[in-house]
Amino acid sequence: MNKANVPQDIGPKNVEEIAYAVDEQGRYVKVPSIGWEPKNTANEQAWEVIEAEIAEQLRLIKVGKRSPLAYHMTRNLMTAGLLASYMGLPRWRVKRHLKPRPFGKLPPELLARYADLFEISVSQLKTAPDAS
Repeated sequence: MNKANVPQDIGPKNVEEIAYAVDEQGRYVKVPSIGWEPKNTANEQAWEVIEAEIAEQLRLIKVGKRSPLAYHMTRNLMTAGLLASYMGLPRWRVKRHLKPRPFGKLPPELLARYADLFEISVSQLKTAPDAS
């Protein structure tokens, strides 16, 4: 793709990315791009699915079926398996921590490890928006 042909279609989030293109001298150069309509549409649809999943986790927290850990995990685009891998825990333990009662009994050291992973405080880990 030539440098002049790098897509500049404005998307809903206006996220700038780098594309590689050929300049006038035939060299590959980095060119800023604000998007390409098909890619912007796909990203918008993907974020709608993610936002719906976050809303569902918040609903489950509010009715007492999930711990706040489920919100933080989903907000960070993680699965229980991925979170378990980062934490060095078996997946079944992380899945158990997604339940309110076991999460409430977690030792401070484990809560601190989760909080460090998400780069939040332990008090933030123990809460979720609109889930109080």
